Amino acid sequence: MEIKVLGTGCKKCTALYENVMKALEEEGKEASVEKVEDIVGIMSYGVMSTPALVVDGKVVVSGRSVGTDEIKKYL
Repeated sequence: MEIKVLGTGCKKCTALYENVMKALEEEGKEASVEKVEDIVGIMSYGVMSTPALVVDGKVVVSGRSVGTDEIKKYL
């Protein structure tokens, strides 16, 4: 599984990354997790509002940070 957290380093972006890591740990799953902070990289996903969560190439959350329970639905 490949997960990308898109964001420019804002507080919500950092929280989303931390929640992704926590959700993976709680579920006992492994994934490649990458922060994408480059605006061109973010825009390549068609995301105009960050933070955003991409799982296996699909944008599943955009414009808000979500908690671990919602993230687990996408794992």
